[in-house]
Amino acid sequence: MQQLSAQDAQFLYMETNKSLSQVTSVSIFDPSTAPEGTVRFKQIIEHVRSRLHTSPIYKRRIYHVPLELDYPYWIDDEHFDIEYHINHGRLPHPADWRQLCIHLARFHSRPLDMQRAPWEMYVIEGIDNVPGIPKGSYAIATKIHHAAADGMAIVNFFGGLMDIDQKGTPAMTVKHRVNSDRYEKPTPFQMSARGITNSVRSPVKVANTLMRYAPSLVQQIKSRVVEKQREAKQSVPMTRFNLETSPHRVFDATWFSLADFKVMRSLVPGSTINDMVLSICSGALRKYLGHHKELPAESLRSFVPVNVRAPKGSLQEADKPGNNISTMSPLLHTNIADPVARLAAIHAETKEQKAARRGISARLMTDVTRHIPAGTQLLAARLMMRSEMAGRMTNVCISNVPGPQIPVYMNGARCVGALGLGPLADRMGLFIAVTSYNGEISFNATSCRRTMPDVDFFMDCVRESFSELKEAALDVHKKTSKKAGGNRKKVAVKSKSTALKKKAGSKKAASRKKTKASN
Repeated sequence: MQQLSAQDAQFLYMETNKSLSQVTSVSIFDPSTAPEGTVRFKQIIEHVRSRLHTSPIYKRRIYHVPLELDYPYWIDDEHFDIEYHINHGRLPHPADWRQLCIHLARFHSRPLDMQRAPWEMYVIEGIDNVPGIPKGSYAIATKIHHAAADGMAIVNFFGGLMDIDQKGTPAMTVKHRVNSDRYEKPTPFQMSARGITNSVRSPVKVANTLMRYAPSLVQQIKSRVVEKQREAKQSVPMTRFNLETSPHRVFDATWFSLADFKVMRSLVPGSTINDMVLSICSGALRKYLGHHKELPAESLRSFVPVNVRAPKGSLQEADKPGNNISTMSPLLHTNIADPVARLAAIHAETKEQKAARRGISARLMTDVTRHIPAGTQLLAARLMMRSEMAGRMTNVCISNVPGPQIPVYMNGARCVGALGLGPLADRMGLFIAVTSYNGEISFNATSCRRTMPDVDFFMDCVRESFSELKEAALDVHKKTSKKAGGNRKKVAVKSKSTALKKKAGSKKAASRKKTKASN
């Protein structure tokens, strides 16, 4: 028997009819690379069927304990039918980018059937009129409940579906699961016994965890007093993103070259790709709110999920779905107009928060919440969602999940683009998902019609923010090149002068030698 972890269960407990805890990943394929130049819907179903063994997410569902007295269990979906989970449709005329975004937003808005395995695929055919995407392409949108997987687990989920060539060579090494690895339904006695045991042990485990961290915790609390006082003065400003959200989702996205990000990192030594992502989002939010005369004087604060899984290849993290994340909440410094100065401020902010995360704080919170009883978690989650607490802590969620940097295939069709839609919480009405694939990076905005009716304009703001940093990086590169060229010219002139002097000296020496010989 396997129970959901405390972190997995949080995504169930915090869900409402307006705030669905589900993520949607989208891959766009060009069928012209397939063996026959086309891919049928039936082939997609059979391909997924052949890879069901690569992840336990496919065939297991959630089984709740009566009265939520303990965390739910994962059990085998006894009525699993792959054709129930995979559907298809076609874009209407003119089959352009706007129609694709509308289709994806509607698919993302519909809740999953939680009586079945918590995932669903939607094949969208007929992408015929989108610049940069080959005519006749199709998209596969896969929606997964966040209780089943975090960002990196979803990447691994898709890794089992993808191939590295048109011949069908798997992109990831996958192993067949043994038949004994089953998720059996617990009996009422088993649930009762484990629930009582967990409830009795929880206070002891929490106390032991706190005692284990006590010496380091006291020292860290002392060093954090000044920081907490500073953060208290920096309240989260109220924006349109912190108002009540609606269940109607909107979506838009844009792509950039990943190579440009590596050039832009030279603007602030030591800055990371994630710093660049936050800076571009910050500039876009500043432009968007400024256009609507809503830009607050204080800086906006972001909510940034952070992967805390063990390094790739580690045995304890191998083949584990579910959630294993921590968070950061850096200021976006939207009150700074200059894009380079804003990037420098964000880099300093994230560097400081990463240093804090390397301490015991994140590990302590993870260990403590792991031992909190399910009833307490459920009550706390519902109280938070009914209050305005979420909107008081942050303004926007920004998640950066890297993908494969080589071309991947499915049924012989080449993947030409990757997108992502994230979950919204009430009074947290904007989720910016950033995904990278094969040298490109996409910025994806998920919001609701009430919060952001002009999501296409927001993407224009993202592109303008990116252009500002890119132009600044090019200016720095030109100045550096000009300076280096000037230095090379000075060295060349100096070398030439030295050579002439040597030549003149040689002539004088030869003349003196000739005169001496005549005498």
